[in-house]
Amino acid sequence: MSNRMSRIGMLACFVSALVVVFSYGSNVASGASDSGLYRSQAVVSGQGEANRALGLAQCLEDVLVKVSGDPRLIGDPKVVELTGQAAGFVARFRYRDRMSGIPIHDEQGSYDRPHDLAVEFDKAKVDAALQSLGREPWLSTRPRVVVFLAVHGRKESFALTSDSEHDPDMRTALAAAAERVGLRMALPTRTQFALKGKSRDIPAEDFDVALTGTLAWSDRALGWIADWRLHSPGRIYHWQIRGVGFDDAFRNGMRGAVQVLSGHGQPQ
Repeated sequence: MSNRMSRIGMLACFVSALVVVFSYGSNVASGASDSGLYRSQAVVSGQGEANRALGLAQCLEDVLVKVSGDPRLIGDPKVVELTGQAAGFVARFRYRDRMSGIPIHDEQGSYDRPHDLAVEFDKAKVDAALQSLGREPWLSTRPRVVVFLAVHGRKESFALTSDSEHDPDMRTALAAAAERVGLRMALPTRTQFALKGKSRDIPAEDFDVALTGTLAWSDRALGWIADWRLHSPGRIYHWQIRGVGFDDAFRNGMRGAVQVLSGHGQPQ
């Protein structure tokens, strides 16, 4: 590892001790309003009822996690049972053809064209479902999560920042992972990343927390290894995921963050 990336690794460890961090210009994911928490989206094939049912089930599970802040609900047998009745929780839905403007060709019909299924669920019904699961909505002000991430890829190492030319797909995936759990997310600029602990030199905002991590490619693990840390009053939470794509690594990081911040304890 180069001296430069050694410094980045040291910075990641240092920043994990910060609770209040810089004022960042790059709010990659917008804050979710109460109504936004009850909305989700899935990609489905066509507009048929069978595929719509699958999409609604995925969206309902996402919303139950997003509203409660508890990713441990994913795959819970009681949640699986509820998602089988997802249509009964829906307030409204709509489709968007992802291939809009591209003519249908050969034997293709609209039934197999990919669509975005956007769903809004009934707030009272979702809240009642959460109560039946022993959870409640997390509707207090949600902090903005500022992500300090050092990436060690197959060919190069870099810090993931808002103004870097490195891997825009990673920035997009990280923003999507934050939005999926109802968190606002920001990345530092290269200059802010390099400032290390000199946060006193930059105006601070309330409700900012630092999520620090490393994302390292491993041939042995057959994928990325993500290591995450989040500082909460009196405790530093640490969790890890191995052998996954970076999309799954970012979902793991944001699910862990929302679990800690909503008061649901140590991420798995």
